[in-house]
Amino acid sequence: MSSHTPSPELLTKNYDYELPEGFIATKPVHPRDEAKLLVYNRKDDTVTHTTFKHLLDFLPENCDVFLNDTRVIKARIFGHKVSAEGQGGGKVELLFNKPLDAHHYLVLIRGKVKVGTKLLFDEGLGAIVTALNEDGSRIVTFTHHDKEIRFEDLVQVLDEIGHIPLPPYMQREDNKEDETDYQTLFAKKAGAVAAPTASLHFTPELFEALQKRHRTHKVTLHVGAGTFKPVEVEEILAHPMHSEYFHIPPEAVEILESDRNILAIGTTVTRTVEYYVRTKKTQGECDLFLNPYNPPQRVTHLLTNFHLPKSTLIMLVSAFIGREKTLQLYKEAIDKNYRFFSYGDAMLIL
Repeated sequence: MSSHTPSPELLTKNYDYELPEGFIATKPVHPRDEAKLLVYNRKDDTVTHTTFKHLLDFLPENCDVFLNDTRVIKARIFGHKVSAEGQGGGKVELLFNKPLDAHHYLVLIRGKVKVGTKLLFDEGLGAIVTALNEDGSRIVTFTHHDKEIRFEDLVQVLDEIGHIPLPPYMQREDNKEDETDYQTLFAKKAGAVAAPTASLHFTPELFEALQKRHRTHKVTLHVGAGTFKPVEVEEILAHPMHSEYFHIPPEAVEILESDRNILAIGTTVTRTVEYYVRTKKTQGECDLFLNPYNPPQRVTHLLTNFHLPKSTLIMLVSAFIGREKTLQLYKEAIDKNYRFFSYGDAMLIL
């Protein structure tokens, strides 16, 4: 019987850290670029504490910047079940996740449903449950005034009746401000249920300055609900990674095929770029799990927020700088009162 001791890097529990109460940002700083920025330089192992508006002072001159232009949709809707007699049944909450094909959608539903259950929402939007998945997710088809509806039109209905799907740890309902706060300045392609949060810190002025100094490129990755899913297995490599739709335009591919330095604004951009490097695919489903056993091969610099303990995202950061250094920097951020998670402060890895 082999009694090998797994390396500390393999164990999920070793990506845990203690976050004191009150450190989770429930709303952003205004103006956005007043957020704190921790700059870690790997070359000389130095840490600088500054604010986001000074970002450009730290970026290497010859580096191209990659951003995610996905747009968060109002993915949370409230309705009720339709009973066999056509009467109103129990209340349900549905969180749209992503289209699976032209007719079927992956969703999360709060409320008991079985296959065949009909759901009714405002503005004549209906859904029928077609499958229950083992992981708790559900597959549905949507109708609008009893006719099948296309994704483009569904997004418009959701925009009218839905709510911005704030991460559960914010423990508050969404409000009018979130419609702009939880959206990047360059959000364009509808489909995400979570914002690519590293980009939320840009003000129009700072973004304009960035574009003057650096070539910027957009890729699309529709961030799914799986991004918040904690790693629940004992060893990280056994974690079933969620997949998300991505697309990389030809002009971005050209840079990826060059030897230019790349700053990825966020973990979603990093995963998209690194998935391309490994597969040469420019669109499809990205299910890449970056961690110390699968480090980045192309992204040279990373800008990101501070992530949940035991999440695939803190493992991604560890893929760049190692697990121990990551936890050390997180501890320093806590000591300096940084704000954590989606609406929180940022970290730049050089």
